Amino acid sequence: MKYYIVAGEASGDMHAANLAAELHKADHDATMRGWGGDRMQAAGVEVVKHYRELAFMGFIEVVKNLRTIFRNLEACKADILKFNPDVVILVDYPGFNLRLAEFLKLKGIKVFYYISPQIWAWKQSRVHKIKRTVDKMFVILPFEKPFYKKFDYDVEFTGHPLLDEIERIKKSAVAPLPVAASGKKIIALLPGSRIQEIKEMLPVMANAVKHFKNYEPVIAAAPNIPDSFYQSLAANISIVHGQTYNLLQQAYAALVTSGTATLETALFRVPEIVCYKGNKFSYLIARQLVKVKYISLVNLILDRMLVKELIQQDMNEKTLTAEMELMLENDEYRKKLSEGYEELIQKLGSAGASAKAAQKMYNLLLSEKGK
Repeated sequence: MKYYIVAGEASGDMHAANLAAELHKADHDATMRGWGGDRMQAAGVEVVKHYRELAFMGFIEVVKNLRTIFRNLEACKADILKFNPDVVILVDYPGFNLRLAEFLKLKGIKVFYYISPQIWAWKQSRVHKIKRTVDKMFVILPFEKPFYKKFDYDVEFTGHPLLDEIERIKKSAVAPLPVAASGKKIIALLPGSRIQEIKEMLPVMANAVKHFKNYEPVIAAAPNIPDSFYQSLAANISIVHGQTYNLLQQAYAALVTSGTATLETALFRVPEIVCYKGNKFSYLIARQLVKVKYISLVNLILDRMLVKELIQQDMNEKTLTAEMELMLENDEYRKKLSEGYEELIQKLGSAGASAKAAQKMYNLLLSEKGK
């Protein structure tokens, strides 16, 4: 069968690549084309446009590049029609992919969506567009299935593909970090990927870790942000690029800005404190729009507070230092986190999420062809 896959960012490329590899195993006659990145290409997808040309972050950047975004959308539509696939698989990236889904529905082209937009957090009204335009949604978080059920929409829970990705990495050889030579236990600092959030988060993290002389802090740098920027905010702290997973494999503890990184850290079983601090006005608006109890995926999935969340005024040097002391020095606290992480992994489903999603997609297509 013919598959067209659309992923618009690095994480989508990773998950789409793992899915494509499993689709090739399920369907030996599969032909794949799409928009994505190097990993999709390596998994046997003919990549038409790289996600680097699609990734516009933040409201202002999106507005400035609207003409390019719409031009990309029209090019993608034309390429799909030319390829004439049996199914289009949309991977996350909702701003682009939900517009694409509307077009595909009008053209009578089957649409699968892999990795749901986070509509359970905000813009819940999008669920109606999804029901209207997506033939089957494949979700990776356990609470998403009951969320969609409230809107009378049946989705498939396939488990979280990060489980497979991280287990694969754990089996590979660990590249020792230069700072490991000091013999000190490592505290990983993950201050986010955007300049504004790094400016808010990193100085507080850097001031807090100074209180723990027997530990070695290491910053996981975001792509395309120079060392000089980090050094201006946190002098004399080691920096690594493109080695976040390697860093987490060797870390004793971590300070993590909210996002997928909170889940990745937990899956590496690293004790963490989740940090978030933003513009006061933006935060107040977000609190009105966001409809979730917690900011970390760890706590959202468990539906309880396991990892400490320091938000806005609580994200300060004094409070962070106190919480770090507990995380670093209290064995009972670390044991509680470890037990919670095991529960988290159980809730996320067993291994083989990408294979389950691929097999379910292939079986659906086969059953409909047989009608």
